[in-house]
Amino acid sequence: MRALLQLLAVCALASAAPSRRADHVIHERRAAEPVGWTKVRRVEADKTLPLRIGMKQQNLHMLDELLMSVSHPDSPSYGQHWTPDRVVDFFSPSDSTVAAIKEWLTGTGFVGDRIRVSPSKGWIEVNATVGEVEYLLDTEYHVYEHSSGAKQIGCHEYSVPDHIRDHVEMIKPTVHFNTRVPEDPRRLRKRANPSHLGQPSSPNGPKTNGVKVDAKPSLGQCDQFITPDCLRALYNFYYTPKATNKNSYGIVEFTPQAYLADDLDLFFKNFSSSLVGKRPTLVSIDGGVLQTSNQTFDDNGESDLDLEYAMTLTNPQPITLLQTGDLIEGAGFDNFLDALDGSFCTFEGGDDPDQDGIYPDTEPGGFNGTSCGIIKPPHVLSISYGQDEGTAPHPYAVRQCNEYGKLGLLGTTVLYSSGDNGVAGGNGICQNSTGLNDPGGGLNEDRFNPDFPASCPYVVAVGATQINSGSTVHDPESASDRVIWSGGGFSAIFPMPSYQKAAVSSFLKTHPPPYSAAQYNNSGKARGFPDLSANGANYVVAVDGEFSLVFGTSASSPVVGSMITMINDARIAAGKGPVGFINPAIYSAKFAHAFNDITSGNNPGCSTDGFTAVKGWDPVTGVGTPNFAKLLPLFLSLP
Repeated sequence: MRALLQLLAVCALASAAPSRRADHVIHERRAAEPVGWTKVRRVEADKTLPLRIGMKQQNLHMLDELLMSVSHPDSPSYGQHWTPDRVVDFFSPSDSTVAAIKEWLTGTGFVGDRIRVSPSKGWIEVNATVGEVEYLLDTEYHVYEHSSGAKQIGCHEYSVPDHIRDHVEMIKPTVHFNTRVPEDPRRLRKRANPSHLGQPSSPNGPKTNGVKVDAKPSLGQCDQFITPDCLRALYNFYYTPKATNKNSYGIVEFTPQAYLADDLDLFFKNFSSSLVGKRPTLVSIDGGVLQTSNQTFDDNGESDLDLEYAMTLTNPQPITLLQTGDLIEGAGFDNFLDALDGSFCTFEGGDDPDQDGIYPDTEPGGFNGTSCGIIKPPHVLSISYGQDEGTAPHPYAVRQCNEYGKLGLLGTTVLYSSGDNGVAGGNGICQNSTGLNDPGGGLNEDRFNPDFPASCPYVVAVGATQINSGSTVHDPESASDRVIWSGGGFSAIFPMPSYQKAAVSSFLKTHPPPYSAAQYNNSGKARGFPDLSANGANYVVAVDGEFSLVFGTSASSPVVGSMITMINDARIAAGKGPVGFINPAIYSAKFAHAFNDITSGNNPGCSTDGFTAVKGWDPVTGVGTPNFAKLLPLFLSLP
């Protein structure tokens, strides 16, 4: 009898879903249905649907101001980074917000252990069925299917009571929809599905032109073959670490992307012999493993590249490898953030099932656990992965971006590669007139497609340059146009931060791009990226037992990360702290002379020539490439 009553209750709730309740107001609605997906049927009312309610955090309007206070070189509070407990306490939702949402839930029939509040009070997780959620949110859930066979569930819009609206940031899973699908449905591709970032992807990971390198190149051949010595000469990057036991540098990789030990030793034997036999310190996040079953450029190229150059350029600094995601579920950006900040974790209701790996993973061979707050954030993090901004739902992107801002408050520098397709997105995909990626239209669409998280104003977005043919390490570089084009442009989500207002406004005034609002966010108020650049063409990398030429902003990011790590070493040795968020400093007038201005090249895409590299900041190479010898004393002079 009890089971019958429960079934009748679920059916009643489900049947009530289509009616619009007077006390509810629409909280989120998709602007348009995702291209290429078909709504095939309603979701069964008794299907389990774990609901995650993101509560409005306190004081987020102060994040930018607080971050500037510890990051701007003219601030009297420069370098006075916060503790993790202080960050959690300052930004957690108010008691009144928690109480209001719990009262709403209990009034709708959710009681006892069906409601769980995270320790940080950032999220509420509700144990519910589809029918119950449809009634709670006055909506309908459908199954959507793509021609590739991919499926996911979602609703077109959802509502909450009017008195609850100001307490709720977002609710998942609901309207958030990952519209990118792999071109080949048998192989998910990096940047094609944010929850499978490490999947093989020659189009969107680092790229190779197929050239093999048989002999160790000389310094006079840097226009054809980039080696660690080339980079040292290019950027005056000569430094011997003194405080490695107090310093930290993290490289983030997503399974199944993994380095091969023999590849590291092959590279080290030729370019850093003291590192032969040395390995990064592995931190396994959500079951992250160093798989060796698949050994191809697409499976190993990214990780080999990142670690070979990061370890060599900072030797003997230990490198931490944050290997993220198991072989079954994979991972998204939120998954590695979970490991750095337990209050951000999936288990407490944080991750987006449309974007991230969801753990525990109960599939055979999956990681049946969670990785919440298992590692202290390294002083520097380099991540050579990204997704098209158009595939990141607005609340998801903003929430994640704010987390990077909080890491900056803690003293961590977060670097992201800016993309390899100019003003286009992964695989050269552009957006249609509605702002959605159109895998079917692809190159025929003409709205620019910015990269995320590079478009977040609280990360350091790193673009790519090259040594021109016939030039030397002493000649000016240009924006990369060999195999890849430096990703850059203007965000459609994030406003222009104060630290880059003068630089970006000057670019727009002096060199107004010849494109309309239909092609990019030309409001003059958008976040511009990249912030800076480094060489990203012709890297000699040991992959799968041989040396290949590799291209991409995937190379640029760990190189800049290595420089910041050595700057931190010098500061720590001098009794100071890490530099943390560097953007306010690198955009300031006193740091301008420490960068090599790049004034030639462009970043084409979406049937245009893209933007142009000019004097000063530009959305191709940012403020330029770093001169380490000039940057070091500037950062050392700060408190």
